[in-house]
Amino acid sequence: MRFEDLGLSSEILRAIDDAGYEAPTPIQEQAVPYVLMNRDILACAQTGTGKTASFVVPMLDILAAGRARARMPRSLILEPTRELAAQVADNFETYGKYQKLSMALLIGGVSFEEQEKRLDRGVDVLIATPGRLLDHFERGKVLLSDVKILVIDEADRMLDMGFIPDVERIVKLLPKIRQTLMLSATMPKEIKRLADQFLMNPKEITVNPESSTADTVEQSIMIVAQRDKREALRTLMRAEDVSNALIFCNRKRDIGVLHRSLKRHGFEAGALHGDMDQFSRMDTLKSFKDGDIKYLVCSDVAARGLDIAGMSHVFNFDVPTNAEDYVHRIGRTGRAGKSGRAITLATGEDGKYVAAIERITGGPIPRMAIDGVDEAEIDTSDDGKRRRRRSSRKSPSESRGSGRQAAKRSAPSDRKESKSRSQREETEQKETEKKTSGRKKAARSKQDERPAAEKAKSKPSKGGSEPMQGFGDDVPAFMLRPVKISS
Repeated sequence: MRFEDLGLSSEILRAIDDAGYEAPTPIQEQAVPYVLMNRDILACAQTGTGKTASFVVPMLDILAAGRARARMPRSLILEPTRELAAQVADNFETYGKYQKLSMALLIGGVSFEEQEKRLDRGVDVLIATPGRLLDHFERGKVLLSDVKILVIDEADRMLDMGFIPDVERIVKLLPKIRQTLMLSATMPKEIKRLADQFLMNPKEITVNPESSTADTVEQSIMIVAQRDKREALRTLMRAEDVSNALIFCNRKRDIGVLHRSLKRHGFEAGALHGDMDQFSRMDTLKSFKDGDIKYLVCSDVAARGLDIAGMSHVFNFDVPTNAEDYVHRIGRTGRAGKSGRAITLATGEDGKYVAAIERITGGPIPRMAIDGVDEAEIDTSDDGKRRRRRSSRKSPSESRGSGRQAAKRSAPSDRKESKSRSQREETEQKETEKKTSGRKKAARSKQDERPAAEKAKSKPSKGGSEPMQGFGDDVPAFMLRPVKISS
């Protein structure tokens, strides 16, 4: 089938021809006619199959008739990340260059003022991340009551990133009568629940099995020790014929460490993660797309939707803890029918994650080894894990038996230690008694040596054992003087 058979307008076909595409992909072939029929769509297709063009191209044809009003967009596309939103905007510019449609991109890290100016002029297509769209809505800068088409792209990624509550809030602000397109690379139960909530009698399209990987991607896994991972990666990068490559890490901290290490060893590498400001992220991506950077060390923020022409390799420096992320990572290569290579570095502790990936992809990943790097062992079987756990615990009888033997072995030494301890205590007690008796004798001798006057003062008064009060028996001389009384 050719694009001319899908019922698209001549302006769209001309733009597609300029982009160099001749035949639609399976997802485009199935989705485009139903979108043009204004049907709701629930599409599931693996990464790199052309999902973006499957809704962008027919939307341009539908929106060609009509006019946008200030602050009231006619269509809304929700994307989970800034990079993916920017890429969808690029698609609209590519395929809609012969049409007079306006577009606005609402993403974080960019000034509100410039975005508000675009909204005030009126836009046909509004592409946004959920958080920034709600910020504009709460400021009163955008109204969603005129949206005719809603697209929820990468719905499973929205779920992973915790955006579903924001998406539900946005959907409540839209007209009930609208066309809704939901696209996802995987189809978990939560996404199906959301589809039942948002879509009306949708056409379900599944091009490939859920979480399957493309046949154009050659996969390999290498088991190494944790301390050898960076050396193994550098060896692979030198051995492979790499034109450009993504290197995925699980943690942002590791991205910085690995990026600095690669730069130190002479590799042209950049870094990309969610904590970077928008200008730095877009500048890094542009350098990578232009070929100024050959290797891009990144987190999973770059795993969705990034379409880099001719991506030859993907290296997983860390095994993803979520098996579905593996599918999205390696989907950056082997796109549009071209071949690609995906190599994962795993350690012995990554067995359960590798096993989960192999279950979701439907088969074992081929192992590989290279000269100069020692190969480690990994156990991906559940039986092996249970055996190790059982063997590490002793039975109650074994623990009691070993306890009695230990008690027997330690009994003689314990008796010797207790005997020597008691002897030391007796010696210390005798020395203390001697010191105490010596201090008492010295105190008595000092008391006997005191002058008689002091002894007399210390004696009790005539009243018996009661203590002396006032001056006692002594009367001061000034009190014995006669007192003159004036008449």
